Amino acid sequence: MFLRKLTPSMPQLLAFESAARLGSFTRAADELHLTQSAVSRHIQGLESSLHTQLFQRIGRQVRLTREGERYAHEISAALFRIRSASMQIYDARNRNKALQLAVLPIFGSKWLMQRLTRFYDKHPDLQIDIHTRIGEFDLALSGMDAYITLGDGHWPNLVKHHLIDAKAVVIASPSLLQRKPINTVSDLLKHRLLHVTSPHSGWKDCLLANGIDPSDIKLGAQYEYTAHLIQAVIAGLGVGLVSDIFVREESSLRTLISPEIPDFLAPKKSYYLLYPPDQEELAPLKHFREWLLDECQLDMRT
Repeated sequence: MFLRKLTPSMPQLLAFESAARLGSFTRAADELHLTQSAVSRHIQGLESSLHTQLFQRIGRQVRLTREGERYAHEISAALFRIRSASMQIYDARNRNKALQLAVLPIFGSKWLMQRLTRFYDKHPDLQIDIHTRIGEFDLALSGMDAYITLGDGHWPNLVKHHLIDAKAVVIASPSLLQRKPINTVSDLLKHRLLHVTSPHSGWKDCLLANGIDPSDIKLGAQYEYTAHLIQAVIAGLGVGLVSDIFVREESSLRTLISPEIPDFLAPKKSYYLLYPPDQEELAPLKHFREWLLDECQLDMRT
């Protein structure tokens, strides 16, 4: 019986918390979709069970007493924890139909998005929530179920699926190439070489592979996102080096050109789908993985 007296009803606690936060029984009633008299009755019942006055009534105004302020602080925190726990359960239920997918920005915008309608055509009840990530991060702590990234295939604690290989190509605007043609590898040294902030191979490794001392080059502007670099190249700000799968549309429209350079050794980048072993049987991941691998096979044949 004593524990029951120390455990007020939820309507009483909600009425008290709302009135304490808003400083008004009337506004609390509006928020809770109750009458003002119902809010007043709940708070009176709470005060009676606690044998403590929580509010001072001054005409139509109410103000927390010192005891009321302490109680409001604790109750607000407790209700927040209850709502947070409920939301976690709700989210866990929805996770049965939603995949939390981290993806490199350029892969998401220039490859994946163009194909996702085909996934939803096959799986209309599933959902792919896409989150942008760059570089390495802890999948287990991030809340992500899977990650599409590039690398060498060495992730000993993760399940990995090779998706697609992409060849790096030199790109430039037509107007820039008219002024300064690129017919040999050494012609690249006449241009501003735009690059992306990345731990992966870029201009220096590429030119070194083609017999040019990296110390001879002067890198131009740096961009966080490959999409920004592509736009800078189209605007004629310099020459870029990107994966060919991300500039197909621009190449077909001739808004940029990939000059043919004899004997040019282009680096290759490999893209992978990664996820922790304990996520392997997650239903949306299984369907997405199957669809994604089929799409990559189709891409390689075209």
